Amino acid sequence: MRRIIATLSFLMILMSSSFAQNSEHLKFKGVPIDGTLNEYVSKMKQAGFVLEGTEDGIALLSGEFAGYSDCIVGVQTLQKLNLVHEIVVLFPSQDKWSGLSYDYERLKTMLTKKYGAPDECIERFNSPSYRIEDDNDKMREVRMNNCKYYSTYNTDNGSISLTISNDGYGIGCRVKLFYSDKTNSEIFDEAAMEDL
Repeated sequence: MRRIIATLSFLMILMSSSFAQNSEHLKFKGVPIDGTLNEYVSKMKQAGFVLEGTEDGIALLSGEFAGYSDCIVGVQTLQKLNLVHEIVVLFPSQDKWSGLSYDYERLKTMLTKKYGAPDECIERFNSPSYRIEDDNDKMREVRMNNCKYYSTYNTDNGSISLTISNDGYGIGCRVKLFYSDKTNSEIFDEAAMEDL
């Protein structure tokens, strides 16, 4: 009888450790991307971020990230599940290509050091090269959505993507960093598929 109990205990420990390994979540600032919006916002506040507002399943926070002050962090959930699955970091806006490309390259170097070479990397402008002669031309291309700069790092727990883009208004341009948790994004996708 003791052998059976010992064997069952051993199997349960194996199963629980196996489950724990499979249920790991991608981390942002050392915090797993998981839980409800309120729970996650509370953890981000403890990490030094300030809540700016919440609307339609998205919380916006401000604070310092990766050595940059004045970052905006968006935490996204699927409202009907109230489960955090994606984080986006908006770095400070830049009005010159030199500042924008510096931010991108600096962050890319740090990400590569932590996660290895990007799984996908495209860094080009969509316009013909004869139209791009200087930094002003490069910024014009970013503002016109003709800049395709991104690097994606895939991990066992999700993906991290670094991009250069305009802010949506065609004026300011910035680097954005997206964290997508694999487990919760799959749950998000399944719930979204039910709507189709």
